[in-house]
Amino acid sequence: MAPREYDESDARIRPARSTRPRSKDRPNHSQAITALVTTVDRGRQTCFTDNGLVITAMRARELGPKSVVVGDIVSIVGDISGNAGSLARIVAVSERRNSLSRTVDDAAQVERTIVANIDQLVIVVAATNPEPRRGLIDRFLVSAFTEGITPKLVVTKTDLGAVPEFIVQYSKLDVEILFTAIKSDSRSDDLTALHAILEGKKSVLVGHSGVGKSTLINALVPAADRMTGEVNTSTGRGRHTSSSAIALQISGSDGWIIDTPGIRAFGLSHIDNQRIVDAFTDLSEVAANCMSNCSHVHSSCSLDAWAAPNGVVDLERTARLTSLRSLLAVKDQTLQGIED
Repeated sequence: MAPREYDESDARIRPARSTRPRSKDRPNHSQAITALVTTVDRGRQTCFTDNGLVITAMRARELGPKSVVVGDIVSIVGDISGNAGSLARIVAVSERRNSLSRTVDDAAQVERTIVANIDQLVIVVAATNPEPRRGLIDRFLVSAFTEGITPKLVVTKTDLGAVPEFIVQYSKLDVEILFTAIKSDSRSDDLTALHAILEGKKSVLVGHSGVGKSTLINALVPAADRMTGEVNTSTGRGRHTSSSAIALQISGSDGWIIDTPGIRAFGLSHIDNQRIVDAFTDLSEVAANCMSNCSHVHSSCSLDAWAAPNGVVDLERTARLTSLRSLLAVKDQTLQGIED
């Protein structure tokens, strides 16, 4: 049997995947409006525009699943009416001037951004129940200093116990400290000082569960009605009452406060040691004269001579150097040790 001879009629041409030619023209979104992201929840973002309109929006696919956080300034298109059931689309995220991030796993160095574009980091600790942990406070300070965020320290439950001495020492780092005895069943405390530091600022409240963040939020924004919880008597730890970050406008003010879930782990593996040193502008120039492999944590580096000029110990400089070294040492701790 003779072999078959093939001709052009046997050739089959695969049809194109799409009959519609791909366009190189991309939408410019020139009519997009800008807004502040106030909540991020299950693929939906609540956004607040300059004229006070509240819009629900979804992210454009090209932005990625974790591209938007509370505090971001975004560009929105689509249904921007703000009516019930309407849904707009976030097409761009403006460049962040700073952000608060933590390493979820120090070994894997998985970084997670919590909030962005903030003016102040308000670290909330309780005088007692739960006991304040120096390690977590220091880690918050590292993040604030390296991102150029002004840190504030608010001590709650001062009516239930004495304030530990190490808390007061943070004033040597130029950290303003405020004290309050406000409780969940009373909103009569004078919060004038707290209102003053929050006025006109975007501030994020951070701290352990059970220290009173939600109670402070309810006092500053009564309409928020944030859920509060009690401290577990067995473990000495608070229960999580906030599941996600949310930005709220302070009543009678143009300031914003961002409530965050209680944090028990705040890794710093994503921050380079040099960024921590650079945050101390009065020490960074001196540290530049150290050996290239100097960790600045131990003695016998140029910073020691700076702290004791002509062999005479300068108490203020020594306190400043001690603060820097404590933050550098904290950065190298493991997640398991941050509550010590």
